[in-house]
Amino acid sequence: MALFRCCVLSLLVSLTYIALLSSLCFAADPSVSYEFHFSYLTASPLGVPQQVIAVNGKFPGPTVNATTNNNVIVSVFNELDENLLLTWSGIQMRRNSWQDGVVGTNCPIPPNWNWTYQFQVKDQIGSFFYFPSLNLQRASGGFGSFILNNRVIIPIPFAQPDGDIVIFIGDWYTQNHTALRKALDAGKDLGVPDGVLINGKGPYRYNNTLVPDGIEYDTINVDPGKTYRLRVHNVGTSTSLNFRIQNHNLLLAETEGHYTMQQNFTDFDIHVGQSYSFLVSMDQNASTDYYIVASARFVNDSLWQRVTGVGILHYSNSKGPASGPLPDPPNDVYDKSRSMNQALSVRQNGSASGARPNPQGSFHYGSINITETYVLRSLPPVTINGTSRATLNGISFVNPKTPIRLADKHNVKGAYKLDFPNKPLNRPPRNDISIINATYKGFIEVVFQNNDTVVQSFHFDGYSFFVVGMDYGVWTEDSRNKYNKWDAISRCTTQVYPGAWTAVLISLDNPGAWNLRVENLDRWYLGQETYLRIVNPEENGETEFGVPDNVLYCGALANLQKYTSKNSVSLPFSGTETLFVSNVNLQGKIQAIVDSPGGIICFEFHFKLIVCSLLLLDSLNASSPESPPKARWRARSSTSAVAKPYACSSAVPNDAVFRAAVPPQRFGISTTTKKTARTTSNKQRCRGFGSGGGGLFGLQRGGGRFVVVVVD
Repeated sequence: MALFRCCVLSLLVSLTYIALLSSLCFAADPSVSYEFHFSYLTASPLGVPQQVIAVNGKFPGPTVNATTNNNVIVSVFNELDENLLLTWSGIQMRRNSWQDGVVGTNCPIPPNWNWTYQFQVKDQIGSFFYFPSLNLQRASGGFGSFILNNRVIIPIPFAQPDGDIVIFIGDWYTQNHTALRKALDAGKDLGVPDGVLINGKGPYRYNNTLVPDGIEYDTINVDPGKTYRLRVHNVGTSTSLNFRIQNHNLLLAETEGHYTMQQNFTDFDIHVGQSYSFLVSMDQNASTDYYIVASARFVNDSLWQRVTGVGILHYSNSKGPASGPLPDPPNDVYDKSRSMNQALSVRQNGSASGARPNPQGSFHYGSINITETYVLRSLPPVTINGTSRATLNGISFVNPKTPIRLADKHNVKGAYKLDFPNKPLNRPPRNDISIINATYKGFIEVVFQNNDTVVQSFHFDGYSFFVVGMDYGVWTEDSRNKYNKWDAISRCTTQVYPGAWTAVLISLDNPGAWNLRVENLDRWYLGQETYLRIVNPEENGETEFGVPDNVLYCGALANLQKYTSKNSVSLPFSGTETLFVSNVNLQGKIQAIVDSPGGIICFEFHFKLIVCSLLLLDSLNASSPESPPKARWRARSSTSAVAKPYACSSAVPNDAVFRAAVPPQRFGISTTTKKTARTTSNKQRCRGFGSGGGGLFGLQRGGGRFVVVVVD
């Protein structure tokens, strides 16, 4: 596996695909590139070993750090044993829903495959995060921060902080996402979480018997007298959390890409999927540490300490640990009005510049005529066809087998239905692929009516919206009299309290297919979502970017899949010849192709052995075999049954001989034909990649290239 990460895929990403993608970027805008490997990791965040999802071996994952208008390239390698999609909460993907990373817009990345996201972060700043969007995977991790910095020419509306700190908070279960899925499939509720994590660590040890000893808290190091920007994200499964720091104030400054009017809080409610920036001054007694706390909202006194995460704020000259009781949570278990009033107090800083020089308040949303209203009612889970499902307006969404815009481009009939009701209807609930046919350049009103029993968060991909009102009871047209038409906060995720409504206004200026969903993972998994299909009829959709060259195909279009499908593909290499690879149904998958000139094709078997062989042999013919190959490709060494872990360096011994057994069914050459290359000749030279304990290298003989793999 180390070679897979260090060599083959570096070759693919660095030399081949990145070069292709660079032609798609705006020449005047810089690019940032990342390589993310998603894999399982054993960790004990609650004191009990369990499987989590790591990114590049880290839990939480690494940060994507970019600046307004940068082109972002992220090559994602799925080393899980299930499908994967990566979505980017709050990143608007202007005109480019192909990169959004949800199942209605993208085919999943299968196990042992990779896919490269490429998008521009157009006209955005702020605090966001990425996470895996399929099948409750976020409940096991896989998330990381996405920071969008202002361009140098655009001022920020506060003094430059002395540091930038990312904090992930979220409820957590000792069962992984697979077990949680099974519980939901069986019609069960997930129940009270087993704890709350801060940056993947630290449930509060409220009971010395029930909570194991030795639990590690996340420690945040600060210097006295300095001010830090804390970017706090609730990446949990379903629990609203109250965030606070012992003896410190939180100065609210930004949420999900928009600067707020600055105001101090001693504690702040952050709901599932939401992100906030606070400025925190280190102005307390620096001789001791302080508790950072995230605790569940709206639970009784006997439960809140159980569902609490703790971190440590450590002053650089501190002489003692944090002490004293944890700062108390708000005492309003049965009265959510305090939380709602706090949310309503968050206002847009209309005079501050955002991503552009013009003030954030220059868009006068309150004076624009509403073109259409959607009232979306959510209910507790119901039974549909014998299974537990969650609904919006009586529709429990079923994921399309063929992504929406891909189906449009290829005229796939029946991939979805444009019949999502704009208000609750008096009819039995049903499972369906119903989406909203929205009008491009429309200005719509969406009302979330929460008739469920829990606080819900709703999120809209591709957009931010103005949160103009929320209140208890049933929304009516008269409720518009309560709207904030002047300085409502613009964001992408809003809370909706049980027995209450939240209204948002959205300007539909970003064509594509965009996911509108509940962020509570249990309800999302059970079908509480839909999509808005927004196309420009005057230009036949050409306002959007075209289908990416590396698009994955599935569903009705699976036969179009290149490289990783069971269908024939052609791979170019030196000269005019073409090598055909047909019906790739070996025990491995094609992992990498093409290093030009010449080429490489790689297979992985049993998640361990990666074997690469040459595309450039003079004796190969260009005919496609009539039957798929039966043999495996393999690498051999003169001293071992498996090739030794030599790097492409002087460490390669002169007497090493590597052979590739070429399946005759594939290439039409004799069964005894083998190509051998030795390192003893000065005419042959290392052509490859890799370092440390593994490497891929090729030995060039004459006009051909012989490529082998070295595995550890």
